Amino acid sequence: MDTSTHDLAGLFMQLGLPHTTQDINHFVTQHPLPSGVGLAKAPFWNEAQAAFLAQALVQDSDWAVVCDKLALLLSAPIS
Repeated sequence: MDTSTHDLAGLFMQLGLPHTTQDINHFVTQHPLPSGVGLAKAPFWNEAQAAFLAQALVQDSDWAVVCDKLALLLSAPIS
């Protein structure tokens, strides 16, 4: 049973990335999602991270909503 918190910090933990609010904001500003590229296909993920994201989205798992949120953040213009 998955008891992980399904928020951005929890997703970053699942991906093995630093997960404070500051860490997440830094990641988002440093890793824009190229136009027309799906989240799991982004060039900055390693193989395991990409597989986790793809599986979460394909299976519409509990992580799918958070993955969608991350994709939106990575696609937003940097101001």
